[in-house]
Amino acid sequence: MHHTLDKAHRKFRADRKIAVIGSGISGLSAAWLLSKSAHVTLFEADSRPGGHSNTADAVIDGRHIPVDTGFIVYNERNYPNLTALFSHLGVATEDSDMSFSASLNNGAFEYGGTNIATMLAQKSNILRFSFWRMVYDIFRFYREAPAAAKETSGLQLTLGDYLDAKGYSRRFVEDHILPMGAAIWSTTADQMRAYPLAAFTRFFESHGLLTLVDRPQWRTVSGGSRSYVTRMLEQINGDIRLSTPVRQIHRIDTGVRLTLDHGEEQEFDAVVVATHGDQALSMLADAGETEKRLLSAFRYTVNDAYLHSDARQMPRRRKVWSSWNYLERKRADDISLCVTYWMNRLQNIDEDYPLFVTLNPAEPIREDAIHARYTYTHPLFDRGAIEAQRDLWRIQGRGNVWYCGAHFGSGFHEDGLQSGLAAAEALGGMRRPWSVENESGRIHLPPNLVAAE
Repeated sequence: MHHTLDKAHRKFRADRKIAVIGSGISGLSAAWLLSKSAHVTLFEADSRPGGHSNTADAVIDGRHIPVDTGFIVYNERNYPNLTALFSHLGVATEDSDMSFSASLNNGAFEYGGTNIATMLAQKSNILRFSFWRMVYDIFRFYREAPAAAKETSGLQLTLGDYLDAKGYSRRFVEDHILPMGAAIWSTTADQMRAYPLAAFTRFFESHGLLTLVDRPQWRTVSGGSRSYVTRMLEQINGDIRLSTPVRQIHRIDTGVRLTLDHGEEQEFDAVVVATHGDQALSMLADAGETEKRLLSAFRYTVNDAYLHSDARQMPRRRKVWSSWNYLERKRADDISLCVTYWMNRLQNIDEDYPLFVTLNPAEPIREDAIHARYTYTHPLFDRGAIEAQRDLWRIQGRGNVWYCGAHFGSGFHEDGLQSGLAAAEALGGMRRPWSVENESGRIHLPPNLVAAE
Protein backbone atom coordinates (compact mmCIF):
# COMPACT_ATOMS: atom_id res chain seq x y z
CA MET A 1 0.00 0.00 0.00
CA HIS A 2 1.28 3.48 -0.87
CA HIS A 3 2.55 5.39 2.13
CA THR A 4 0.01 8.22 1.75
CA LEU A 5 -2.84 5.77 2.18
CA ASP A 6 -1.41 3.93 5.19
CA LYS A 7 -3.42 4.95 8.24
CA ALA A 8 -0.37 4.43 10.43
CA HIS A 9 1.11 7.54 8.81
CA ARG A 10 -1.98 9.68 9.29
CA LYS A 11 -2.30 12.00 12.26
CA PHE A 12 -5.94 12.96 12.69
CA ARG A 13 -5.66 15.80 15.23
CA ALA A 14 -8.24 18.48 15.74
CA ASP A 15 -5.48 21.05 16.28
CA ARG A 16 -3.87 20.42 12.90
CA LYS A 17 -3.35 23.44 10.69
CA ILE A 18 -4.05 22.81 7.01
CA ALA A 19 -3.70 25.26 4.13
CA VAL A 20 -5.85 25.04 1.01
CA ILE A 21 -4.71 26.98 -2.06
CA GLY A 22 -7.49 27.94 -4.48
CA SER A 23 -11.19 28.55 -3.84
CA GLY A 24 -12.79 27.00 -6.90
CA ILE A 25 -15.12 24.05 -6.33
CA SER A 26 -12.14 21.74 -5.63
CA GLY A 27 -10.54 23.95 -2.99
CA LEU A 28 -13.88 25.01 -1.51
CA SER A 29 -15.00 21.40 -1.04
CA ALA A 30 -11.64 20.34 0.41
CA ALA A 31 -11.55 23.28 2.85
CA TRP A 32 -15.21 22.81 3.79
CA LEU A 33 -14.78 19.13 4.68
CA LEU A 34 -11.31 19.48 6.24
CA SER A 35 -12.52 22.28 8.53
CA LYS A 36 -14.70 19.73 10.32
CA SER A 37 -11.55 18.05 11.70
CA ALA A 38 -8.80 20.71 11.52
CA HIS A 39 -8.15 24.45 11.41
CA VAL A 40 -8.12 25.50 7.75
CA THR A 41 -6.66 28.57 6.06
CA LEU A 42 -8.00 29.05 2.54
CA PHE A 43 -5.78 31.13 0.22
CA GLU A 44 -7.22 32.68 -2.94
CA ALA A 45 -5.13 34.79 -5.32
CA ASP A 46 -8.19 36.59 -6.70
CA SER A 47 -10.23 39.18 -4.84
CA ARG A 48 -13.29 36.98 -5.39
CA PRO A 49 -13.81 33.42 -4.13
CA GLY A 50 -15.42 30.67 -6.21
CA GLY A 51 -13.24 30.21 -9.30
CA HIS A 52 -15.51 29.40 -12.24
CA SER A 53 -18.57 29.79 -9.99
CA ASN A 54 -18.80 33.46 -10.87
CA THR A 55 -22.14 35.25 -10.74
CA ALA A 56 -22.19 38.78 -12.14
CA ASP A 57 -24.95 41.37 -11.87
CA ALA A 58 -26.20 42.77 -15.16
CA VAL A 59 -27.82 46.15 -14.56
CA ILE A 60 -30.58 46.84 -17.10
CA ASP A 61 -33.11 49.65 -16.64
CA GLY A 62 -32.10 49.88 -13.00
CA ARG A 63 -32.74 46.20 -12.41
CA HIS A 64 -29.91 43.99 -11.06
CA ILE A 65 -30.05 40.55 -12.71
CA PRO A 66 -27.70 37.81 -11.39
CA VAL A 67 -26.11 35.85 -14.25
CA ASP A 68 -23.58 33.02 -14.08
CA THR A 69 -20.59 33.45 -16.37
CA GLY A 70 -18.55 30.28 -15.71
CA PHE A 71 -20.25 27.27 -14.13
CA ILE A 72 -23.89 27.39 -15.29
CA VAL A 73 -25.61 24.00 -15.44
CA TYR A 74 -25.49 20.48 -13.99
CA ASN A 75 -27.67 17.38 -13.98
CA GLU A 76 -28.50 14.98 -11.18
CA ARG A 77 -27.47 11.84 -13.10
CA ASN A 78 -23.89 12.89 -13.82
CA TYR A 79 -23.28 15.25 -10.89
CA PRO A 80 -24.28 13.11 -7.88
CA ASN A 81 -22.02 14.80 -5.33
CA LEU A 82 -22.93 18.29 -6.52
CA THR A 83 -26.61 17.36 -6.26
CA ALA A 84 -26.02 16.04 -2.72
CA LEU A 85 -24.01 19.14 -1.77
CA PHE A 86 -26.77 21.49 -2.94
CA SER A 87 -29.33 19.44 -1.01
CA HIS A 88 -27.14 19.46 2.11
CA LEU A 89 -26.65 23.24 1.89
CA GLY A 90 -30.30 23.94 1.06
CA VAL A 91 -29.40 25.59 -2.26
CA ALA A 92 -32.40 26.24 -4.51
CA THR A 93 -32.13 25.05 -8.12
CA GLU A 94 -34.42 25.03 -11.16
CA ASP A 95 -34.80 23.35 -14.53
CA SER A 96 -32.53 24.50 -17.34
CA ASP A 97 -32.06 23.62 -21.00
CA MET A 98 -29.06 22.25 -22.90
CA SER A 99 -29.91 22.79 -26.57
CA PHE A 100 -27.11 23.31 -29.11
CA SER A 101 -26.82 25.22 -32.38
CA ALA A 102 -24.11 25.95 -34.91
CA SER A 103 -23.71 29.02 -37.08
CA LEU A 104 -20.94 28.50 -39.63
CA ASN A 105 -19.24 30.65 -42.25
CA ASN A 106 -20.71 33.91 -41.00
CA GLY A 107 -24.23 32.48 -40.83
CA ALA A 108 -24.23 30.94 -44.32
CA PHE A 109 -25.02 27.56 -42.75
CA GLU A 110 -27.02 27.29 -39.53
CA TYR A 111 -29.00 24.67 -37.68
CA GLY A 112 -30.28 23.97 -34.18
CA GLY A 113 -30.36 20.62 -32.44
CA THR A 114 -33.56 21.02 -30.41
CA ASN A 115 -36.01 19.43 -32.87
CA ILE A 116 -36.74 19.00 -36.56
CA ALA A 117 -38.00 22.60 -36.81
CA THR A 118 -34.69 24.03 -35.56
CA MET A 119 -32.69 21.59 -37.69
CA LEU A 120 -34.54 22.91 -40.75
CA ALA A 121 -34.84 26.55 -39.65
CA GLN A 122 -32.64 27.40 -42.64
CA LYS A 123 -34.97 26.27 -45.42
CA SER A 124 -32.21 25.76 -47.98
CA ASN A 125 -30.84 22.93 -45.80
CA ILE A 126 -33.73 20.75 -47.01
CA LEU A 127 -32.25 20.74 -50.52
CA ARG A 128 -28.64 20.14 -49.49
CA PHE A 129 -27.38 16.58 -49.83
CA SER A 130 -24.44 17.50 -47.56
CA PHE A 131 -26.91 18.47 -44.82
CA TRP A 132 -28.74 15.14 -44.94
CA ARG A 133 -25.39 13.33 -45.04
CA MET A 134 -24.49 15.20 -41.84
CA VAL A 135 -27.76 14.09 -40.22
CA TYR A 136 -27.10 10.50 -41.31
CA ASP A 137 -23.58 10.68 -39.85
CA ILE A 138 -24.93 12.05 -36.56
CA PHE A 139 -27.08 8.94 -36.10
CA ARG A 140 -24.24 6.74 -37.35
CA PHE A 141 -21.76 8.22 -34.86
CA TYR A 142 -24.24 7.89 -31.99
CA ARG A 143 -24.69 4.23 -32.93
CA GLU A 144 -21.12 3.13 -33.72
CA ALA A 145 -18.65 5.29 -31.77
CA PRO A 146 -19.21 3.85 -28.25
CA ALA A 147 -18.51 0.30 -29.42
CA ALA A 148 -15.49 1.44 -31.44
CA ALA A 149 -14.06 3.19 -28.38
CA LYS A 150 -14.37 0.02 -26.31
CA GLU A 151 -12.57 -1.99 -28.99
CA THR A 152 -9.57 0.33 -29.20
CA SER A 153 -6.47 -0.40 -27.20
CA GLY A 154 -6.09 2.17 -24.45
CA LEU A 155 -5.75 5.77 -25.54
CA GLN A 156 -4.12 5.30 -28.92
CA LEU A 157 -7.03 6.30 -31.18
CA THR A 158 -7.93 9.99 -31.25
CA LEU A 159 -11.30 11.39 -32.26
CA GLY A 160 -9.75 12.88 -35.40
CA ASP A 161 -8.10 9.59 -36.40
CA TYR A 162 -11.39 7.72 -35.93
CA LEU A 163 -13.42 10.22 -37.97
CA ASP A 164 -10.89 10.07 -40.81
CA ALA A 165 -10.62 6.28 -40.75
CA LYS A 166 -14.40 5.78 -40.87
CA GLY A 167 -14.97 8.27 -43.66
CA TYR A 168 -17.30 10.65 -41.88
CA SER A 169 -18.43 13.56 -44.03
CA ARG A 170 -16.67 16.90 -43.83
CA ARG A 171 -19.93 18.60 -42.87
CA PHE A 172 -20.50 16.22 -39.92
CA VAL A 173 -16.90 16.60 -38.75
CA GLU A 174 -16.45 20.35 -39.19
CA ASP A 175 -20.02 21.53 -38.65
CA HIS A 176 -21.25 19.22 -35.90
CA ILE A 177 -19.05 16.93 -33.82
CA LEU A 178 -15.95 19.15 -33.54
CA PRO A 179 -17.96 22.33 -32.82
CA MET A 180 -20.05 20.53 -30.20
CA GLY A 181 -16.95 19.13 -28.50
CA ALA A 182 -15.19 22.50 -28.70
CA ALA A 183 -18.19 24.24 -27.10
CA ILE A 184 -18.34 21.70 -24.26
CA TRP A 185 -14.61 21.72 -23.43
CA SER A 186 -13.99 25.39 -24.30
CA THR A 187 -11.25 24.59 -26.77
CA THR A 188 -10.59 24.83 -30.52
CA ALA A 189 -11.88 22.43 -33.15
CA ASP A 190 -8.29 21.47 -33.98
CA GLN A 191 -7.59 20.56 -30.35
CA MET A 192 -10.75 18.42 -30.28
CA ARG A 193 -9.26 16.24 -33.04
CA ALA A 194 -6.51 15.22 -30.59
CA TYR A 195 -9.01 14.17 -27.89
CA PRO A 196 -8.79 10.39 -27.25
CA LEU A 197 -11.86 8.69 -28.73
CA ALA A 198 -12.46 6.51 -25.65
CA ALA A 199 -12.59 9.50 -23.28
CA PHE A 200 -14.72 11.52 -25.71
CA THR A 201 -17.38 8.86 -26.18
CA ARG A 202 -17.36 7.92 -22.49
CA PHE A 203 -18.25 11.50 -21.57
CA PHE A 204 -20.84 11.89 -24.34
CA GLU A 205 -22.44 8.55 -23.52
CA SER A 206 -22.62 9.15 -19.76
CA HIS A 207 -24.18 12.59 -20.29
CA GLY A 208 -26.85 11.30 -22.66
CA LEU A 209 -25.32 13.16 -25.61
CA LEU A 210 -25.11 10.05 -27.82
CA THR A 211 -28.84 9.43 -27.73
CA LEU A 212 -31.94 11.33 -28.74
CA VAL A 213 -33.99 9.83 -25.89
CA ASP A 214 -33.52 9.57 -22.12
CA ARG A 215 -31.40 12.69 -21.94
CA PRO A 216 -30.93 14.04 -18.41
CA GLN A 217 -32.78 17.11 -17.17
CA TRP A 218 -30.27 19.92 -16.75
CA ARG A 219 -30.55 22.33 -13.82
CA THR A 220 -29.13 25.69 -12.76
CA VAL A 221 -28.71 27.37 -9.36
CA SER A 222 -31.51 29.83 -8.62
CA GLY A 223 -30.08 33.31 -8.19
CA GLY A 224 -26.67 32.23 -9.45
CA SER A 225 -23.92 29.88 -8.29
CA ARG A 226 -22.54 32.43 -5.82
CA SER A 227 -25.35 31.36 -3.48
CA TYR A 228 -23.72 27.97 -2.89
CA VAL A 229 -20.23 29.52 -2.67
CA THR A 230 -21.44 31.87 0.07
CA ARG A 231 -23.00 29.02 2.05
CA MET A 232 -19.85 26.90 1.86
CA LEU A 233 -17.64 29.79 2.97
CA GLU A 234 -19.92 30.44 5.94
CA GLN A 235 -19.42 26.85 7.09
CA ILE A 236 -15.61 26.78 6.85
CA ASN A 237 -14.00 26.76 10.29
CA GLY A 238 -10.86 28.83 9.77
CA ASP A 239 -9.45 31.79 7.90
CA ILE A 240 -10.26 32.87 4.35
CA ARG A 241 -7.58 35.04 2.75
CA LEU A 242 -8.57 36.62 -0.55
CA SER A 243 -6.14 38.52 -2.79
CA THR A 244 -3.35 36.40 -1.30
CA PRO A 245 -1.32 34.49 -3.92
CA VAL A 246 0.94 31.72 -2.67
CA ARG A 247 4.32 31.95 -4.39
CA GLN A 248 6.14 28.87 -3.06
CA ILE A 249 5.57 25.68 -1.11
CA HIS A 250 8.56 24.35 0.87
CA ARG A 251 8.47 20.90 2.44
CA ILE A 252 9.88 20.97 5.99
CA ASP A 253 10.24 18.36 8.75
CA THR A 254 7.10 19.52 10.56
CA GLY A 255 4.93 19.91 7.45
CA VAL A 256 5.08 22.70 4.87
CA ARG A 257 6.07 26.35 4.75
CA LEU A 258 4.21 28.69 2.38
CA THR A 259 5.77 31.86 1.00
CA LEU A 260 3.09 34.42 0.21
CA ASP A 261 3.09 37.25 -2.30
CA HIS A 262 4.94 39.84 -0.21
CA GLY A 263 7.47 37.48 1.35
CA GLU A 264 5.33 36.55 4.36
CA GLU A 265 5.84 32.93 5.47
CA GLN A 266 3.40 30.62 7.25
CA GLU A 267 3.80 27.01 8.39
CA PHE A 268 1.15 24.29 8.26
CA ASP A 269 0.93 20.58 8.94
CA ALA A 270 -0.20 19.98 5.35
CA VAL A 271 -1.37 21.81 2.24
CA VAL A 272 -3.99 20.98 -0.40
CA VAL A 273 -3.16 22.57 -3.75
CA ALA A 274 -6.46 23.12 -5.56
CA THR A 275 -5.12 24.88 -8.65
CA HIS A 276 -4.39 23.98 -12.26
CA GLY A 277 -1.56 21.48 -12.66
CA ASP A 278 0.91 23.97 -14.12
CA GLN A 279 0.20 26.44 -11.31
CA ALA A 280 0.72 23.72 -8.69
CA LEU A 281 4.06 22.75 -10.22
CA SER A 282 5.27 26.36 -10.30
CA MET A 283 4.67 26.67 -6.54
CA LEU A 284 6.66 23.59 -5.53
CA ALA A 285 10.15 24.56 -4.37
CA ASP A 286 11.33 20.94 -4.47
CA ALA A 287 9.14 19.08 -6.94
CA GLY A 288 10.06 15.43 -7.41
CA GLU A 289 10.46 13.84 -10.84
CA THR A 290 7.03 12.16 -10.71
CA GLU A 291 5.37 15.44 -9.70
CA LYS A 292 7.12 17.24 -12.56
CA ARG A 293 6.07 14.59 -15.08
CA LEU A 294 2.43 14.38 -14.03
CA LEU A 295 1.67 18.02 -13.29
CA SER A 296 3.37 19.26 -16.47
CA ALA A 297 1.24 16.89 -18.58
CA PHE A 298 -1.74 19.23 -18.36
CA ARG A 299 -2.04 22.06 -20.85
CA TYR A 300 -4.66 24.79 -20.72
CA THR A 301 -6.66 27.07 -23.00
CA VAL A 302 -7.37 30.67 -22.05
CA ASN A 303 -10.82 32.02 -22.93
CA ASP A 304 -12.13 35.58 -22.68
CA ALA A 305 -15.74 35.67 -21.44
CA TYR A 306 -18.11 38.60 -21.89
CA LEU A 307 -21.52 39.07 -20.27
CA HIS A 308 -23.45 41.31 -22.66
CA SER A 309 -26.71 42.13 -24.43
CA ASP A 310 -25.49 42.22 -28.06
CA ALA A 311 -27.64 39.82 -30.12
CA ARG A 312 -25.15 40.01 -33.01
CA GLN A 313 -23.17 37.36 -31.11
CA MET A 314 -25.98 34.85 -31.76
CA PRO A 315 -26.96 32.89 -34.90
CA ARG A 316 -28.42 35.05 -37.68
CA ARG A 317 -31.73 33.16 -37.67
CA ARG A 318 -33.74 33.65 -34.49
CA LYS A 319 -35.37 30.21 -34.82
CA VAL A 320 -31.96 28.56 -34.49
CA TRP A 321 -31.14 30.21 -31.16
CA SER A 322 -30.27 27.61 -28.54
CA SER A 323 -28.72 27.50 -25.08
CA TRP A 324 -25.23 26.87 -26.50
CA ASN A 325 -24.42 28.45 -29.86
CA TYR A 326 -21.18 27.68 -31.68
CA LEU A 327 -20.21 30.57 -33.96
CA GLU A 328 -17.68 30.48 -36.78
CA ARG A 329 -17.15 33.61 -38.80
CA LYS A 330 -14.40 32.18 -41.02
CA ARG A 331 -13.37 28.60 -41.71
CA ALA A 332 -10.27 27.44 -39.78
CA ASP A 333 -9.64 24.54 -37.39
CA ASP A 334 -7.23 26.45 -35.18
CA ILE A 335 -9.23 29.64 -34.82
CA SER A 336 -10.22 30.43 -31.24
CA LEU A 337 -13.44 28.89 -30.07
CA CYS A 338 -16.39 31.29 -30.18
CA VAL A 339 -19.49 30.16 -28.34
CA THR A 340 -22.41 32.18 -27.01
CA TYR A 341 -24.54 30.98 -24.12
CA TRP A 342 -28.10 32.30 -24.20
CA MET A 343 -28.52 33.06 -20.53
CA ASN A 344 -32.25 33.82 -20.76
CA ARG A 345 -32.82 30.22 -21.84
CA LEU A 346 -30.23 28.70 -19.47
CA GLN A 347 -31.22 30.58 -16.32
CA ASN A 348 -34.88 31.37 -17.00
CA ILE A 349 -34.31 35.12 -17.28
CA ASP A 350 -37.07 37.33 -18.69
CA GLU A 351 -36.39 37.78 -22.42
CA ASP A 352 -37.25 41.46 -22.10
CA TYR A 353 -33.69 41.65 -20.75
CA PRO A 354 -31.56 39.87 -23.41
CA LEU A 355 -28.42 38.45 -21.82
CA PHE A 356 -25.61 36.42 -23.34
CA VAL A 357 -22.20 35.12 -22.32
CA THR A 358 -19.76 34.87 -25.24
CA LEU A 359 -16.35 33.20 -25.12
CA ASN A 360 -13.75 34.70 -27.49
CA PRO A 361 -16.06 36.83 -29.67
CA ALA A 362 -15.12 36.54 -33.34
CA GLU A 363 -16.22 40.13 -33.93
CA PRO A 364 -16.27 43.00 -31.43
CA ILE A 365 -19.17 43.28 -28.99
CA ARG A 366 -20.78 46.71 -28.73
CA GLU A 367 -19.07 48.41 -25.80
CA ASP A 368 -22.35 49.83 -24.48
CA ALA A 369 -23.78 46.29 -24.36
CA ILE A 370 -21.02 44.77 -22.18
CA HIS A 371 -21.92 44.20 -18.52
CA ALA A 372 -18.79 42.32 -17.39
CA ARG A 373 -15.71 40.57 -18.78
CA TYR A 374 -13.56 37.78 -17.35
CA THR A 375 -10.77 35.41 -18.33
CA TYR A 376 -11.19 31.68 -17.71
CA THR A 377 -8.62 28.92 -18.10
CA HIS A 378 -9.79 25.43 -19.04
CA PRO A 379 -7.79 22.16 -19.03
CA LEU A 380 -7.00 20.62 -22.40
CA PHE A 381 -7.48 16.85 -22.45
CA ASP A 382 -5.12 15.28 -24.93
CA ARG A 383 -3.54 11.83 -24.75
CA GLY A 384 -0.76 12.97 -22.40
CA ALA A 385 -3.19 14.53 -19.93
CA ILE A 386 -5.47 11.51 -19.80
CA GLU A 387 -2.53 9.15 -19.33
CA ALA A 388 -1.26 11.36 -16.46
CA GLN A 389 -4.67 11.28 -14.76
CA ARG A 390 -4.26 7.59 -14.04
CA ASP A 391 -1.22 8.22 -11.86
CA LEU A 392 -2.14 11.51 -10.18
CA TRP A 393 -3.08 9.86 -6.90
CA ARG A 394 0.47 8.47 -6.61
CA ILE A 395 1.78 11.90 -5.64
CA GLN A 396 -0.85 12.56 -2.98
CA GLY A 397 0.56 13.35 0.46
CA ARG A 398 4.23 13.32 -0.49
CA GLY A 399 5.89 15.65 1.98
CA ASN A 400 2.41 16.65 3.25
CA VAL A 401 1.37 18.12 -0.11
CA TRP A 402 -1.99 17.07 -1.58
CA TYR A 403 -3.66 17.98 -4.87
CA CYS A 404 -7.13 18.28 -6.34
CA GLY A 405 -8.79 19.93 -9.32
CA ALA A 406 -11.19 19.38 -12.20
CA HIS A 407 -8.22 18.10 -14.25
CA PHE A 408 -8.46 14.89 -12.18
CA GLY A 409 -11.57 14.09 -14.27
CA SER A 410 -13.23 15.62 -17.33
CA GLY A 411 -12.75 19.24 -16.33
CA PHE A 412 -16.21 19.98 -14.95
CA HIS A 413 -17.74 20.89 -11.60
CA GLU A 414 -18.44 17.33 -10.46
CA ASP A 415 -14.85 16.34 -11.30
CA GLY A 416 -13.42 19.14 -9.19
CA LEU A 417 -15.82 18.36 -6.35
CA GLN A 418 -15.01 14.63 -6.39
CA SER A 419 -11.27 15.30 -6.28
CA GLY A 420 -11.58 17.87 -3.49
CA LEU A 421 -13.71 15.60 -1.31
CA ALA A 422 -11.50 12.55 -1.93
CA ALA A 423 -8.33 14.47 -1.01
CA ALA A 424 -9.98 15.90 2.12
CA GLU A 425 -11.20 12.47 3.23
CA ALA A 426 -7.78 10.88 2.76
CA LEU A 427 -6.02 13.73 4.58
CA GLY A 428 -8.55 14.63 7.26
CA GLY A 429 -10.27 11.36 8.07
CA MET A 430 -13.79 12.84 7.90
CA ARG A 431 -16.37 11.44 5.50
CA ARG A 432 -18.58 13.66 3.35
CA PRO A 433 -22.04 13.97 4.98
CA TRP A 434 -23.85 11.97 2.28
CA SER A 435 -23.60 8.72 0.37
CA VAL A 436 -24.08 8.46 -3.38
CA GLU A 437 -23.45 5.60 -5.76
CA ASN A 438 -20.05 5.63 -7.49
CA GLU A 439 -19.07 8.74 -5.53
CA SER A 440 -15.60 9.04 -7.11
CA GLY A 441 -16.50 7.56 -10.49
CA ARG A 442 -15.21 10.49 -12.54
CA ILE A 443 -11.66 10.49 -11.15
CA HIS A 444 -8.95 7.81 -10.93
CA LEU A 445 -8.54 6.51 -7.37
CA PRO A 446 -6.40 3.55 -6.21
CA PRO A 447 -8.44 0.31 -5.99
CA ASN A 448 -8.14 0.17 -2.19
CA LEU A 449 -9.67 3.63 -1.82
CA VAL A 450 -12.51 2.83 -4.20
CA ALA A 451 -13.20 -0.40 -2.31
CA ALA A 452 -13.41 1.54 0.94
CA GLU A 453 -16.15 3.87 -0.32
